[in-house]
Amino acid sequence: MFRFESPYFLILLIFIPIAVVLKLRKLGTGSNPEINVSSLSFLDDCPGSLCLRLSPLVSSLKYFAMAFMIVALARPQWGTKRINITTNGINIVLALDLSGSMAALDFKLKGKVVTRLDAIKSVVKNFIMKRSGDRIGMVVFGSEAFTQVPLTRDYNAILFILDRLKIGAAGPNTAIGDAIGISIKRLAEIKSKSNIIILLTDGKSNSGELSPEAAAAIAAKKGIKIYTIGIGSRGRAPFLVNDPIFGQRYVYENVDIDYTILKKIAKETHAAFFAAKNTKSLEKIYSMIDRLEKTKVKVKAWAQYNDLYYWFLIPGFILLCLFIVLSNTRFLRIP
Repeated sequence: MFRFESPYFLILLIFIPIAVVLKLRKLGTGSNPEINVSSLSFLDDCPGSLCLRLSPLVSSLKYFAMAFMIVALARPQWGTKRINITTNGINIVLALDLSGSMAALDFKLKGKVVTRLDAIKSVVKNFIMKRSGDRIGMVVFGSEAFTQVPLTRDYNAILFILDRLKIGAAGPNTAIGDAIGISIKRLAEIKSKSNIIILLTDGKSNSGELSPEAAAAIAAKKGIKIYTIGIGSRGRAPFLVNDPIFGQRYVYENVDIDYTILKKIAKETHAAFFAAKNTKSLEKIYSMIDRLEKTKVKVKAWAQYNDLYYWFLIPGFILLCLFIVLSNTRFLRIP
């Protein structure tokens, strides 16, 4: 980033072309000599020497010297602009269901049929990349619940772990209450003005030690919002299974989502419940949560400048000295 610390000195540059014009006008008009001397007109046809041709250039050195020195007076500077972002951010825990029902093939991603988990990975990834300054953690659950990523601002690490989540890694069942309990523990580790949990599941709570109602009550007391998302639709959903006789084949199984408890959890914690039956609606839900839970960021911009005036002062001084020496020696003019 380039600037002049004292730009008003640049106004003096206007006087240089004025001085040049006045000099040329003076040479053009000239005054009649008071003493007549012998004429040298017969030498007009003789070719001029190199020094004679360079004479106008030497006389212009003083103008270039003046220009350089005026620019040096204006103090040119080069600096690096930096932006300092100060924010406390908010704490977000993503609680993701890895139970066996997440293998249902009832979602599409870029025209291709994918599992519910694969659809979630794509949408959650975009949600994480939109955040700025927030601490994000990840809790996964099935029959059990455990922390996959503690609260961190290292979004690349979260995305790395997200890509490697596997269905059934936490067991085949669904422990919603335990998932909320573990998420509350993670949020208690780092204080923040705002704490939220985004709970995503496609089943009913049928496992774990802590009930969803009790977990929601604890979260409400601590001022933690729990956004609940029910993914997929009720009823029969296709699954790809490995049959020992027929090999890989599709089978339809009943999948049931407990919308009632998810709505109750969201209402208890002053958040919201969403139902996502396809990838597009899932994307809209995360975009809505992203808008609802924005972080206020304070931005301070500043720059550190280095003076460059000596790059102009030194050449200007050299040109001035060169003009003085040459105009009083080899290029001396006698009226």
